Amino acid sequence: MNAVRGRFAARTVRVKAPGKINVSLDVGPLRADGYHSVASVYLAVSLYEEVAATSTDTGDITVSISPASTLNLDGVDIPLDERNLAYKAAAIMADVSEHSTGVHLEITKRVPVAGGMGGGSADAAATLLACDALWNSGLSRDELAHLAAELGADVPFSLLGGTAVGLGLGDELSPALVKAQTDWVLVAADYGLPTPEVYRTLDRLRAAEEAVVGEPTAVDPLILQALRGGDADALSRVLVNDLQRASIELAPGLRDTLGLGESLGAIAGIVSGSGPTVALLAHSPAAAEGLAEDLRHHGLEALAVHGPVHGARIISDTLL
Repeated sequence: MNAVRGRFAARTVRVKAPGKINVSLDVGPLRADGYHSVASVYLAVSLYEEVAATSTDTGDITVSISPASTLNLDGVDIPLDERNLAYKAAAIMADVSEHSTGVHLEITKRVPVAGGMGGGSADAAATLLACDALWNSGLSRDELAHLAAELGADVPFSLLGGTAVGLGLGDELSPALVKAQTDWVLVAADYGLPTPEVYRTLDRLRAAEEAVVGEPTAVDPLILQALRGGDADALSRVLVNDLQRASIELAPGLRDTLGLGESLGAIAGIVSGSGPTVALLAHSPAAAEGLAEDLRHHGLEALAVHGPVHGARIISDTLL
């Protein structure tokens, strides 16, 4: 890394990137390489992570969590070293940038940690874009997307935003033209579910059933049709998540959350990705706000959101 010495002008680039929900998630059998092929529809929603990347003359990458974070992070172990996805994103950018400096990353956490919504991936996507601007790397969005794919399947989507079909490991993205808004209530849990454990549980459940599972190669076109039309009722009939039963096996209380949401007026509910965040579908923004308030009265942490929203975007660029 080329640390800048002498006269050094610090600069901060702040980027926000969205969390996501999987409107559908079909999971194939365990492959020889230890992974699973998927066919999924990703929807970026209006719950954002923010990363403020500030250049330093130390030559080092450092990470901190902003006190402005809205998550209750008590007891949550977020690594702030090279295990952190944002750190890894900065390290990759430093390798490909001619004028890299040290950088401090301050992350404002809003997306549930280990919640199946890609919060860490959003941090990585935001960091890629922030460091690209900070160091004048001049990479195209496609080039940033290739780097994002090295960091994990959800990172390219957080960079892209909107709605997309994900195949392969979820990183083979095809943008879907969806302009109509759908409204959701996210119910966060006060615990996380490690994604690898959820996949292992699904494999175990399938093995016990001796289920024959094929490789997923496409998503249900009815899902994209419902999203394009903003038809929440039609969408409610085609929501699917193969990981949901594994998540419920590990965290049985999720079944109660789904049931409560539907009893309070949600059209349908689904565990997002590997969980444990639950996404409840509503008819309108007002209905989502009302449902979230009712759930909070039951002691749950609930937030009304909508999608699709844009991907990672620079929101400020300041010389210090």
